[in-house]
Amino acid sequence: MHGPTPSGPRPSRRALLRGAAGGSLALTGLAAAAPGASATARAPGARATGAKVRDLTGPAQTGRFGAPWTDLGIPVRCPDGSMLLVCGDTFDGGGVGGPDWRSPVGLRSSNADPAALTVDGCVGGGRAVGLVPEGHEGGTTAIPSDVFTVGSTMYMHLMRGVIYRTHHSDFWRSDDNGETWQYLCQWPGDQYGGQFQQKTYAVADDGYCYVLSTVFNRDITSGLLLHRVRQDALGNPAAYEPWGYAGGAWAWGNPPTTVTAARRWGEICFRAMDGGYALSWLNMAPLDLRAQFFPLPTSNLFTTPEQTTIVPTVPGREGGNAVASPYGGFIVPGSTVGDLHLAVSQWYDAQNYRVMQYRINGLTR
Repeated sequence: MHGPTPSGPRPSRRALLRGAAGGSLALTGLAAAAPGASATARAPGARATGAKVRDLTGPAQTGRFGAPWTDLGIPVRCPDGSMLLVCGDTFDGGGVGGPDWRSPVGLRSSNADPAALTVDGCVGGGRAVGLVPEGHEGGTTAIPSDVFTVGSTMYMHLMRGVIYRTHHSDFWRSDDNGETWQYLCQWPGDQYGGQFQQKTYAVADDGYCYVLSTVFNRDITSGLLLHRVRQDALGNPAAYEPWGYAGGAWAWGNPPTTVTAARRWGEICFRAMDGGYALSWLNMAPLDLRAQFFPLPTSNLFTTPEQTTIVPTVPGREGGNAVASPYGGFIVPGSTVGDLHLAVSQWYDAQNYRVMQYRINGLTR
């Protein structure tokens, strides 16, 4: 299912996770076309407070499932009521780069309450297995960007290729609570100048999923594109309808244009939540995690306040919502604006590579 992939050495993931300045991608006609667009990101709004709830992964938490070293942990509530954490590059042994490299894997909490998340199972029985075929030939991998549930079906979106050199993304479904996955479709990595590589889905109550997407490369400046797709057509690439600005107006079916200022994006997470919508993301310049809350998928994100949820620090000086080498920031199902739980990843050396749960307070609509 993988197809041809780029060749060449796999870059250091630690280097790729840094917030260092990098190159940019020319975005012809994107920011300039949209009202309120700016060439630079707006300053963040009010900073919230928060605290670490627990480590979700690590030798003590998930080592018995052969997954002591893993990241991302995108949380999704399964049809059976459990919570599945879909993780990225996963290793056994003494640290990152150890034996039995798998991606993605699924770790399960039988209790889906955000106040009681504890990994007590995994896809694969006693040992976490790769959810889809991925042999890592030439350093390729399959990085999950989103997992979500519609009715009795779960969907998973993966980015394929050497990390940050996405050859294509593909889409999978599960009808047994994430135990087995069936291939649906794929998109080329260069679609919309690469800005359709990393996707995240908000499941709405109007029969649609709303999809935000970016380039998957933290050193590349990217717009944020919006599409919608009917929930009964999620596996049909032709059914994804773009939202864009043309002829003096925004409309569905116009060529897609960025819905906020172009920037360097890390992970993104888009959810219908608390009577509206929430977007959480890793911001690269300056490095922090941020969130926006807005009433409609088509709300003006150029003017919606950006609220900082996680601030960076250095090892040994963590506390509150300050995290050394943070990334991820996936919204835990059951969260509200006033009680936001995030799955936050961390990586700064071979033994400090994990998924943590943070609770954030003081956010406003």
